[in-house]
Amino acid sequence: MIHTLKIGRPPACTRSFLSPRFSLALPYNSRFSKQFHNSANGAASSAPEPFGVLKALQSSNDTVPAPTIFSREFSLVDRVALVSGGIGGIGLEASLAMVEAGVRAVYCVDLPDSPSAEWTAVRAYATRMQSIGGEGRLEYVSANVRDQDQMWKVAKTVGDHCLSYPAQTFQEVLETNVNGVLFTAQAAGQQMRRFERGGSIVLMASIAGHNAFKDHALVQYHTSKAAILQMARSLACELAPEGIRVNSVSPGFVNTRFPKPFLDAKPELAQIWENMNPMRRLAQPHELRGVLVWLASDASSFCTGSECVILLSTPLARI
Repeated sequence: MIHTLKIGRPPACTRSFLSPRFSLALPYNSRFSKQFHNSANGAASSAPEPFGVLKALQSSNDTVPAPTIFSREFSLVDRVALVSGGIGGIGLEASLAMVEAGVRAVYCVDLPDSPSAEWTAVRAYATRMQSIGGEGRLEYVSANVRDQDQMWKVAKTVGDHCLSYPAQTFQEVLETNVNGVLFTAQAAGQQMRRFERGGSIVLMASIAGHNAFKDHALVQYHTSKAAILQMARSLACELAPEGIRVNSVSPGFVNTRFPKPFLDAKPELAQIWENMNPMRRLAQPHELRGVLVWLASDASSFCTGSECVILLSTPLARI
């Protein structure tokens, strides 16, 4: 989940209810969202700063125009990001992308007591990087709310028929993939409300929330990810008056450590997954960086309640 917030100092990151799966949250004082927030609450607001064609038409011939698409719309300068599941995979890629976009600090929240060697190396890299106006800090926070072992238990049930799927395991998947995401969104939204500056929340869904795949016994995963799509829509409707945007991202099959237990249990899935995509390969985590920064930034200021489907499977993969 992503939250962006433009503030004087980064807020303290508390050990609250956080999902072990990737999510990203960025609270911010957006030029666009703050104006919308003020008007939505009946407050007087100043004229918005012009961008794009409007700025070009209002520009004086005596001035030298400067590009704004990356320095302003896509910029995350003075924002603070919270990334749950940020120790590796898509979460770590998102964290580094936030640093490159100029955030003041990224708090990576995950289950282990200490970060991985991979995360530590990326942090050192980020520290050496001269980010665009930001401090380029990666911070690690251990939050043991959901048990990562649950995901490996789920992997052992791959192939279990829907009529015999264990009830307890089904409940554990919902606790992790649905309840954990909601608790994270609540914690982030409460901070955004506290600062009264709006924000952006990005929930990580999946193509499995849109499609049910032939030759896959994944009723638990399909159900949980479909719930995230509707959760994002509902949160977007409730939080829009406060200037808080909520969107979801649905990747196809991504080459991270998460699918490894599934592939170990059923090696033939690798070829099946590759054949579902017209490119005949799995996605790499870095290929989601662009859409995540876009949703976190002012560049997507009119986007809320939306689903961004990445690397959609071919229709042949659907039932």
